[in-house]
Amino acid sequence: MAPRGHIQTSTFIPSPYFHHPGTFPRLLPQPAPSSIQSAIPAGPAANPRSESRRRVHPRPGSAPWAESRAPSPRPTRPREHRASCGVREKMSSKFKNAKRIEGLDSNVWIEFTKLAADPSVVNLGQGLPDISLPMYIKEELSKIATTDSLNQYTRGFGHPSLVKALSCLYEKLYQNQINPDKEILVTVGAYGSLFNAIHGLIDEGDEVIIIVPFYDCYEPMVRMAGATPVFVPLRSKPVDGRKWSSSDWTLDPQELASKFNSKTKAIILNTPHNPLGKVYTREELQVIADLCIKYDTLCISDEVYEWLVYAGNKHLKIATFPGMWERTITIGSAGKTFSVTGWKLGWSIGPDHLIKHLQTVQQNTVYTCATPLQEALAHAFWIDIKRMDDPECYFNSLPKELELKRDRMVHLLESIGLKPIVPDGGYFIIADVSLMDADLSDMENNNEPYDYKFVKWMTKNKKLSAIPVSAFCNSETKLQFEKFVRFCFIKKDSTLDAAEEIFKAWSRQKS
Repeated sequence: MAPRGHIQTSTFIPSPYFHHPGTFPRLLPQPAPSSIQSAIPAGPAANPRSESRRRVHPRPGSAPWAESRAPSPRPTRPREHRASCGVREKMSSKFKNAKRIEGLDSNVWIEFTKLAADPSVVNLGQGLPDISLPMYIKEELSKIATTDSLNQYTRGFGHPSLVKALSCLYEKLYQNQINPDKEILVTVGAYGSLFNAIHGLIDEGDEVIIIVPFYDCYEPMVRMAGATPVFVPLRSKPVDGRKWSSSDWTLDPQELASKFNSKTKAIILNTPHNPLGKVYTREELQVIADLCIKYDTLCISDEVYEWLVYAGNKHLKIATFPGMWERTITIGSAGKTFSVTGWKLGWSIGPDHLIKHLQTVQQNTVYTCATPLQEALAHAFWIDIKRMDDPECYFNSLPKELELKRDRMVHLLESIGLKPIVPDGGYFIIADVSLMDADLSDMENNNEPYDYKFVKWMTKNKKLSAIPVSAFCNSETKLQFEKFVRFCFIKKDSTLDAAEEIFKAWSRQKS
C-alpha cells in the first residue's frame, strides 16, 4: 500500500468522484469497464512492471493527489448512456420540487445576509447580537464539554435538567404547576417550536390567522401544512406630531372578528412583536382570547422577546387568561433570552393534550437537541432563577442595557430625517424612509418593493445594512409597509459608533 500523500502513477485512474478542494464532488455514475480502459494511456504506464510504478512526491503546498505529470483524461460516459439517463437532454419530472414548497423558495435572510457579508458594511440587519453574552454561560458550557456523558444523545423531548429548570421558571410566571415531562418540549430554536406546532396541530383545509407584519416563516409553514393563511393587519393611529410608538399600531377588533369562522384552527400571536416591537396590552389580548374561545380556536403565541420589555410596559402571557391555557402553545427562545442565537434552542409550553402532538412531529424529524447546550442552558437558568429580583439577573439587566441602545438609535435615525417607530419591546426599530428621497434608479429590479430597493441602495452606497419590512407582509399588504425598514440595535457600542459615523456623513451630504 502506498504511503499517505503518494500516488502510484501506473494505477492512478481519475475517478468520476474526484474533485478539487472547495468544490462539490460530481456524483456521476461509475463508467463502464471499457470506458475506464480507454481512459488509461498506452505505454509504460499501463505496465505494472514499469518504472512508472514509482510513487510521485507532491510539491510542497500542493494537494496530496497532485502529480508531476499531466493527469490522465477524465473518463466519459458513452453518449447512449448519457441519453438513457435523461439528465443532460431533459430534466426528469421526478426531480421537481414537492408541491408543498411551491413558491416558497425566496427568503429575505439568505438574500440580505449575503449583501451584509461584506466586512466594510455595518450590519444592523439580521437579529444577530454582537454584544458579549454573560461570562457564566460561557464558563458553564466549557465545563460541560469535558463531561463525556453530556456529549451523547439525551431525552428526545428535552434534557431532564433543562425541562426541570424551565418548569420552575414558568411556574412562577403562570402561577400554576407545569409538568416538565408532559407540558414542555425543547426544540431546535423557536423555528422548531413553530414547525412542530403547525405540523402537529394544523390540517389541510384549516385556516390560520396571521397578524401583519409577521415573522416571515409563519406564512410558508402554514402553507406547507396545506392550510390557508388569513391575514389581518395592524394599523397605525394618528400620532399628531408626537413620537411614533409601536403602541400606536393596533388591531381593529371588528376586522379581527371578521377573520374568524368555523374553519379557523389557530391564530399566531407575536408579543413582543417583531418587527414593530409592539407589546400587546391586557385589553388587546382579551379581545383575541374571547374570539379564540368563541370559535374554539388554538393560539400559537410566539413570545421569544418576553424579557425584552421597556419602561412603562409589561409582558402578559395570553395562556394565563381564563380559558386560554388549554388552547395555547407558548414559544420561548434561548437565543433571545441569553443572546446565544447560535445555540438554536427553543421550547414550547402548553397542556399535555396539545404538546403530545408536537412531540410526535419532533420524534419523527429532528428527534432531539444538542445535549451540552441544553445542560449549559439549564445551569444558566438556575443561576438567574435564584436572583430574579436582583438587578444583576440577566432577565433584568439586558432590557436595561438595550433600552439605552434603543434611545440612541431613535436619535440617530431622527438626525438624518427618518421617522422611527419607538419600540416598547424586542431589539428592532423600524423607520419610515420615504422622506429620504434616495435615487434608486440604478437598482436592477424595478419590480421590487421600495424598501427592498432602498436597503440594497443603502448597503451599496452607505455601507449600512437593514431589513425591508415588506418581507414581513403578505402580497396584499406589502404596499402598506414598503416605506419602512428595520434596524437591529442589540449591538456593541463600537458597532453603533460605526453606524453613527455613517449617519453623520449622510446628514452632512443632505445639508
